[in-house]
Amino acid sequence: MKVIRANGHSRQDMWRALLAEVDRVGAQEPILRDILEPLATARSLEWMLAQQLAAVLRTDRAEGQALSDLFAEVLLSDPSIANAVVTDFEAVRTRDPACTSFLHALVNYKGFQALQAHRISHKLLHDGRAELAAWLANRVSFALGPDIHPAAKLGRGVLVDHGSGVVIGETAIVEDNVSIMQNVTLGGTGNEVGDRHPKIAQGVMIGAGAKILGNVTVGAMSKVAAGSVVLKDVLPNCTVAGIPAKVVRWHQSEQVPSQSMDQSI
Repeated sequence: MKVIRANGHSRQDMWRALLAEVDRVGAQEPILRDILEPLATARSLEWMLAQQLAAVLRTDRAEGQALSDLFAEVLLSDPSIANAVVTDFEAVRTRDPACTSFLHALVNYKGFQALQAHRISHKLLHDGRAELAAWLANRVSFALGPDIHPAAKLGRGVLVDHGSGVVIGETAIVEDNVSIMQNVTLGGTGNEVGDRHPKIAQGVMIGAGAKILGNVTVGAMSKVAAGSVVLKDVLPNCTVAGIPAKVVRWHQSEQVPSQSMDQSI
């Protein structure tokens, strides 16, 4: 079987790295040993993620083992999901200075957990299990904070930092290597139907509290400053800020268009 790698780690590499971290933390902190025990016995990365998501999303009416089995079934059904998970692990570990290990992200980061649960709900929706996908998305919002519609399309290497207050609408598209801080909304304006949510190109960083509304595009490698409101397309390789958002900086001089740099966008 060909082993597919994501930025240096295969799924097996990541599973072994996580097992080593489980052993280390369990030895250092006896209180956490029992909490981490299901992860220590997981037979693959997919099962390890399924166990952790089930632990945080279970309810009195949806017990942990049933959820774990469901999540593992979905993750194992499509290797591209687990490959995206590996890239997400790498993204949070390299882009968030507060993340001390892969295990730290898996066990403690609500944004990371919500992103992985979304990957499962998106697959369920794609497989025709819309009601279950909707229930899972709602459960994630209730338990973890981020409200991500199952139909939203999220790429690989996405960082959802903190996760609190994040809203991503039904027709939103988030490409690879995007970073999303807390309280970000990728929503509609309320005046559109159909394809009505933002399209975020690769490498974009969206600051805390930013609102990007409507079927607009944020170009590759651009940045949306904290607290900004974006209502029109953003060109690639620039930083926008304010309400409404305006270009405040171009990242490459050759990208500067002929119009005024303080043009409202």
